[in-house]
Amino acid sequence: MQQEPETNQNKPHPQESQPNEEIEISADDEVLEGTYANMAQVSHTKEEFVIDFASVFPPRGTLNSRIIVSPGHMKRIIQAMKENVERYEQQFGEIEESDEPDREFGFPVG
Repeated sequence: MQQEPETNQNKPHPQESQPNEEIEISADDEVLEGTYANMAQVSHTKEEFVIDFASVFPPRGTLNSRIIVSPGHMKRIIQAMKENVERYEQQFGEIEESDEPDREFGFPVG
């Protein structure tokens, strides 16, 4: 009897988790404290979305974090944000949108 060659198709991808498998995620204390951002800017290429979070206090601004995700993951993030905003508004009332900044900070805003 001839044994079939083993292929990568039959092996689970190392990053794929099995259903109901718990994944333990660790974080440094600095990361757990969080970072304040009063501005976010989103850009994209065909392969990825880039979200920059910054703290802007004119005349200066500081880029605090840059998150790069796949288009599919971006769509899941947007859905999760929509669901959380809906739950927030059910609990605390409607969120009023703030006005857009009336000037540029060395780059286009809005």
